[in-house]
Amino acid sequence: MSYSLHPAIDNGFSKGNENFSGGKLHCLCKDKPVEVTLASNVLHNHACGCSACWKPKGALFSIVSVIPVDKVSVTANGDKLQVVNKDATILRHACKDCGAHLYGRIEKDHAFKGLDFVHVELSDQKGWQEPQFAGFVSSIAEHGFPEDKLDEVRSKFKSLGLESYDALSPPLMQALADFAAKKPSL
Repeated sequence: MSYSLHPAIDNGFSKGNENFSGGKLHCLCKDKPVEVTLASNVLHNHACGCSACWKPKGALFSIVSVIPVDKVSVTANGDKLQVVNKDATILRHACKDCGAHLYGRIEKDHAFKGLDFVHVELSDQKGWQEPQFAGFVSSIAEHGFPEDKLDEVRSKFKSLGLESYDALSPPLMQALADFAAKKPSL
C-alpha cells in the first residue's frame, strides 16, 4: 500500500532554526493569495491525523503548530477568509477560493485559548520549527485508512524520529488535564 503521510515529511525533514523570527503564510491561490504574517517561530509543530485539520491533497496527516494570537496578523486579502465550522472549538479560517486553512483560533474558555493553529508548510521561508511528534494517528482510520496498517504508519513515523500518539503529546495532554483540574466541579 502506497500512501503519503505528508509531502513535507515523507522523505524526512530538516531541523528548524531556534532563532527563526517568523514569516508569511500564503493560501494556494495564484491570484490575490491570502497572506498571514507570523511574527515569531511556532511551537508544538506536529503531524495531525484528526478529521478537522486541513491536509494537502493525498496526505493522511496535516502538519500543524501553534503560535501566540498576538503574533498572527492577516496582511493581505483577508476578505477571502471564512470560518469553516462556526460550531467547532478551533475556528479554522480558510480561503474561500482554494480551501487552505491559514489559521485556527479558539474563542471560548479552553486550555489553548490565546494560541492560533497554523500550517507553516504554507510559507516559502525556511527555519520554522520541525515536527515534534505525530498526534491522533488512529484517527486516520475514521477516513477509511485500514486499521491493520496503523502500526505500519507508526513505524514510518518512528523511522522519521517522531513519536506517535492517539491523542496529543504528553505535555499537551497534561496542559489540557491541568486546565480541566482548575475548573470548578459541579
